[in-house]
Amino acid sequence: MIREVKTWKILLEYDGSRYYGWAEQTNAPRTVMGELRKAAECFFEGPVELMGSGRTDSGVHAAAQVAHLRAKPRRPATPEQIIRALNDLLPADIAVLDVEEASAKFNARHDAIARSYIYQISRRKTAFSKKYVWWIKEPLDVARMSEAAALIAGRHDFARFYSKDSSGGKESTVVVVTSAAIEEDDGMLLFRIEASHFIWKMVRRLVGALVKVGLRQLTVAQFGALIENKGPVHDVASWTAPASGLFLEKVRYPAV
Repeated sequence: MIREVKTWKILLEYDGSRYYGWAEQTNAPRTVMGELRKAAECFFEGPVELMGSGRTDSGVHAAAQVAHLRAKPRRPATPEQIIRALNDLLPADIAVLDVEEASAKFNARHDAIARSYIYQISRRKTAFSKKYVWWIKEPLDVARMSEAAALIAGRHDFARFYSKDSSGGKESTVVVVTSAAIEEDDGMLLFRIEASHFIWKMVRRLVGALVKVGLRQLTVAQFGALIENKGPVHDVASWTAPASGLFLEKVRYPAV
């Protein structure tokens, strides 16, 4: 009997603290995708195809990562049964939130039209959220940070904020950012940014530069020059914000 390949759209959240990022890697002992694959192959009793909407780096979290899963089920399974089974098999720091049947052509990465990230900066010591924030002890000029963040939206060359990954591949450093803003929420600064795609370490380096603005170690004009890949060279790499505060917040797809 020939089994039909079925496709599901998977929505999941995870604490990335213990993982070497989302994507499976040859030399990485634990990745989120690797854990999801093991659980899915156990449930479906055979190989599966998996792809996420995008990579999150080592230590980065996700509130709403999207993946597609293709498999040849040996027996019928409802989305509710798949959710229950995967959550039983996955570690406690990875949770499947939703499963829905999708078109055979659905591709979690290529069909996505926008991704949004949120970065959390704590302005005080926190006993319960240390793994999920960057604690800045010094006073920050939030008004200056907001002014600088407003410059990010639009089409810019973010070459100063890019780090080449180990694959050695070439990618354009020009990114169109839909929105970027700083919000204050009960002692927390939240930096939200949405774009069609992101280059490696771009968000964490933007946050690092915004903190430099907030500390008055970088002017708003200097920040603006950096996002246009102009002006004096700064050691932006050394400003990279810790992975702990970064979350993939949402992935948008075309309305059906």
